[in-house]
Amino acid sequence: MVKAIRIYETGGPQVLRYEDVELPPPGPGEAQIVQKAIGVNYIDVYLRSGSYPSTLPFVPGFEGAGEVVALGEGVDEFEIGDRVAYVGPLGGYAEARNLPAAALVKLRKSFSFETGASMMLKGLTAQYLLRRTYKVKEGDRILVHAGAGGVGQLLCQWASALGAHVIATVGDAEKAKIAKEAGAEHTILYRSEDFAAAVRDITGGKLCDVVYDGVGQATFPASLDCLKPFGLFVSYGSASGKIEAFDINLLSQKGSLFVTRPSLFAHIARRKDYEKMTNDVVRAIKKGLLRLERPALYRLEDAALVHADLEARRTTGALVLVP
Repeated sequence: MVKAIRIYETGGPQVLRYEDVELPPPGPGEAQIVQKAIGVNYIDVYLRSGSYPSTLPFVPGFEGAGEVVALGEGVDEFEIGDRVAYVGPLGGYAEARNLPAAALVKLRKSFSFETGASMMLKGLTAQYLLRRTYKVKEGDRILVHAGAGGVGQLLCQWASALGAHVIATVGDAEKAKIAKEAGAEHTILYRSEDFAAAVRDITGGKLCDVVYDGVGQATFPASLDCLKPFGLFVSYGSASGKIEAFDINLLSQKGSLFVTRPSLFAHIARRKDYEKMTNDVVRAIKKGLLRLERPALYRLEDAALVHADLEARRTTGALVLVP
């Protein structure tokens, strides 16, 4: 038996139950890891609240890092004692878990477990957004919503390093400071400013090549007004609620715009892409293009508290549960 967080019904943070869960030996193709750090991401909130459907009961969490303690039949790419990190199937909020070996990557000794648990989902998300969904290049003008958040800071850092001009929306002055330290040239307080008008002023009417939006309902459709003709709107999250169906003619009216809703798990479905993307993130960290600050640490049994803080926008950067 191991301690884990399990959800029996969808709802608020109070539905997260800390309890004993049976952990069988790893099956064929699986590895069992003892987790040292567990990443918390907004997708965990979507699943807990029922915004994204899942079969009940379930243990939330897609990201973590730890040590391999047992191997199932047919696993020969890992050894007992290997340090690993992963983005994988549900089941992350637990002291230990079984995972397909294909979901694991070896964690360099120079990286802490906390770094491993906070670089995978968010780092790979930043990677596919900047390097695959839209290949950001020098001189591009980009808008990053929630620039002080976990993914937002990485987008600001990496895009700035690529030579882009980064504009970030944030909730308050303190978060504006964080986004600027991460590489944003300009910040907009979206709660008190018309961010579309501010973008037009900042760019002298030239607008942006791409908008990266993890906020959703609260920033749409105004985000479309921030794009130049043929610009790309990238919706990768719905922190304020999902974007409902809209009149597709808006895209032609606002300049033949493009809209996409990519998924990390589609991008990493093939092992070779997963490895290539992870290596790109690791290189960016080693070169200093990405600076992963020490994440905020919470105890596993306090998962409800971290969910409440996350939803109330009281957090910045990465969040990690420690068993």
